[in-house]
Amino acid sequence: MESKKVLPILFLIMFLVMVGFGIIIPVMPFFAEDMGANPTELGLLMAVYSFMQLISAPIWGRVSDKIGRKPVMMIGILGLSVSFILMAISSQLWMLFIARIIGGLLSSANMPTTMAYVADITSEEDRGKGMGIIGAATGLGFIFGPAIGGLFSKTSLNMPFYLAAASSFITFLLVLFVLKESLSKEKRGQHADKKSSIWSSFSGSLSILYILQWFISLSLSGLEASFAYFAAKKAGLDAIDLGYIFMIMGFGSALVQGGLVGRFSKKYGEGTVIQGGIIVSTIGFVLILLVNSFTTATIFLTIFGLGNGVIRPCVSALLTKKSTAGHGSATGLLSSFDSFGRIIGPPLGGWLFSITAGLPYISGAILSILALMLYQVYRIKEKQHRTISH
Repeated sequence: MESKKVLPILFLIMFLVMVGFGIIIPVMPFFAEDMGANPTELGLLMAVYSFMQLISAPIWGRVSDKIGRKPVMMIGILGLSVSFILMAISSQLWMLFIARIIGGLLSSANMPTTMAYVADITSEEDRGKGMGIIGAATGLGFIFGPAIGGLFSKTSLNMPFYLAAASSFITFLLVLFVLKESLSKEKRGQHADKKSSIWSSFSGSLSILYILQWFISLSLSGLEASFAYFAAKKAGLDAIDLGYIFMIMGFGSALVQGGLVGRFSKKYGEGTVIQGGIIVSTIGFVLILLVNSFTTATIFLTIFGLGNGVIRPCVSALLTKKSTAGHGSATGLLSSFDSFGRIIGPPLGGWLFSITAGLPYISGAILSILALMLYQVYRIKEKQHRTISH
């Protein structure tokens, strides 16, 4: 099976999944407020989704190693569609919570399985490119989704949820009829016989890469949660300005992931790209402290986005190359660390902002420097490991 034919299909699938996911983002706060949710409950509504993903992503990753990628992706995408319908018909807050829990539990199958699928069909030197394309699809879906959601929320607050459900269902049909299985029966048999723990891919020097990804996720979600307040305070920017800024940042990030990650990782290796990405995003964090207008906010946030965008695809590529636990197990655990960062990041970012406005970005820069140091530890350990095994 040629990755050239399949990658565009995977791109479209992940794009549509994320459009569906993004459609509800601008509507969710108002929808929950209508049911009497206070800011804390709204935060919990967001966190419970990430928490369910944290628990279930590694399990789905492992299941996909045993029964194949396609059935797990279908479960994930259909689950997402069902959760959107449940949200649309919710009339009370507890119903919304149940819909979010179901959504988090089932949709967490999507990302790790798609990443594992890419690892199945790409050669080692093209792995970074494949992961980058999926990253770009995710980023673009996240740009278009909220724009569509905002537009249709004017009709009614339920409308975006029905749209998201329809988008997910179309994606489900695409997987069902167009996508072929990427994991051969023999490979599935190998993994079915192994009774390894979910944490089997978290071993040796690879464990450092998971922690590095957690730092990156933590600093990014802290920025996302606090930047609206920061930009309002420093430059008087409003929600519409922020929408444009995040859109430009998202496009920049998606372009780099779709176009440059593959080229750079093939030429210089994933490690170099990861380090470069961390350095650029650290510079971005420092520059954000100097924001004083729409233009500076756009430029500095985009610099951050360009650096941040290349890290995850390269970490995914590196893990699937080095891990012996099966591609699904490796990408599932990575998704879990990502979710863990997304749970802790927003409240931490908000709390740091309440102490002093620039603190989320200073701490983001510090976390990035720590991530860079972690990568050096990983490199030394890998060298030692290679010396011993030779």
